[in-house]
Amino acid sequence: MTSLATTSTTEIKPIRPSALSAKLALALVLAALADFLLYGQRLGLSLVIMAIAIACASLLANHATLDHRRAAIGGAIVALGLVPAAEELNTLSFPILVAALVVALLLATNPETTGLADRTRALRNFVLINPFRVFPDALQIFNMSGFTRGIALWLMPAVMSTVFVALFAAANPVIEQWVSLLNPKLIFEYISVPRVLFWTMMLALVWPFIHVRWRRRTIATTTVADGSVPPPLPSQVSAQFLGLSTILRSLILFNLLFAAQSILDGIYLWGHVALPANMTYAAYAHRGAYPLIATALLAAAFVLVAMRPGGPAEKSKVIRLLVYLWVGQNVLLVASSILRLDLYVDRYMLTYWRIAAFIWMGLVALGLILIVARIALDHTNRWLVGANLIALAIVLYTVSLVNFDAFISDYNLAHSSEMSGKGMMIDTDYLLTLGPQALPALDKVIAHRKGDDCLARRRDRLVEAQRLNMVWRAWSFRSWRLQRRLDAGAKSQPGNQPAG
Repeated sequence: MTSLATTSTTEIKPIRPSALSAKLALALVLAALADFLLYGQRLGLSLVIMAIAIACASLLANHATLDHRRAAIGGAIVALGLVPAAEELNTLSFPILVAALVVALLLATNPETTGLADRTRALRNFVLINPFRVFPDALQIFNMSGFTRGIALWLMPAVMSTVFVALFAAANPVIEQWVSLLNPKLIFEYISVPRVLFWTMMLALVWPFIHVRWRRRTIATTTVADGSVPPPLPSQVSAQFLGLSTILRSLILFNLLFAAQSILDGIYLWGHVALPANMTYAAYAHRGAYPLIATALLAAAFVLVAMRPGGPAEKSKVIRLLVYLWVGQNVLLVASSILRLDLYVDRYMLTYWRIAAFIWMGLVALGLILIVARIALDHTNRWLVGANLIALAIVLYTVSLVNFDAFISDYNLAHSSEMSGKGMMIDTDYLLTLGPQALPALDKVIAHRKGDDCLARRRDRLVEAQRLNMVWRAWSFRSWRLQRRLDAGAKSQPGNQPAG
């Protein structure tokens, strides 16, 4: 007896293993090209060449489904995106290039999405979900036997656990020593772990351009007349890759790894136990703050994917409990990162980037808490995005009212060796870059360093800049308050006291 299945939109036929193998081979070629052009190299024209290679490979892999008119428009968009990157690769031209590639692919291969909401949803899935499909898609090449299914269940937990261990080793010298005891040089004598991770990342990034999948369709099981089961479809493989068993294994491993890191932070950071030889608290703090934030962001991404609304893990009480425990450990990890950065600032003073790091860490911690709220209250991801945007808007508005120039200069002066007797000497070159708001702190430095004529002359330039700021066209309330503070300081000078 033959039973047929229909899809919610159009019928999807399983991809032939040979076609999938060809696409995987093409993705490996792109990864090899990325290794040659990008790995360990200064980026510039190499990234432009890589983008052209990705566009050409995508055209080759999807030529049968392309609409030629829309593909031509997409090619024009890619060309426009290449121009800024070819002119100069910077923080603005790079996202323009990436956006041009993604928009051109959407235009050329997904004509069914015409509205803004549909296109936004398609782009969101492309960025957040499609890169993770290279692993389950690659598994379709093999027959899903019991052994292969076992590999599929442990593949993601093992890979992500390895990434977390690498991040923890970069952040924690004790974990690094434990890893070194395994003597990985014997295992990886000819294999570079960072290079393997680079290849994995590149495969994940280029795969959505090679194996284009814009929409997820629900497909019922089809049984043919002879009773055999057809090859697994992409949705079935994804279900095994992100099914209950895989997520449960992942969360157990992740909680154990994070518990080890949290216990070590409790011992060394909060308990002030002596660090390993040749390791200062300042170096320990600076080394660990940013890798741990990267770890928390990766953990948040996993939770969002695993606990997606309507997914199989959302209704599991055990998985919910493990998620809450893991997110709690991530919040503790962010708190440790903030403490690490505070120790580093205490030793090496405050800068704009370090203030930005404090604010960013606070937003990450709040985002993790909001993820728990989204899961506990059964809200949608739209609610989560909206709550984070509101928090970001409040923070940005508050930050816009803070006089960071004066705060940094006063903090660094108060914690310098010249004023407090400990810490570093005040970095007057950095104070001068803060502008006129640093004048009160500079005046105290000049009073302390009697005879520093060079610094006094450089101070005069800031005084002139402040004078120009008081012109009515350039006037601001902050500059006016600074002028009042400077005038009050000048009147308090012994030589400026009125005669009695």
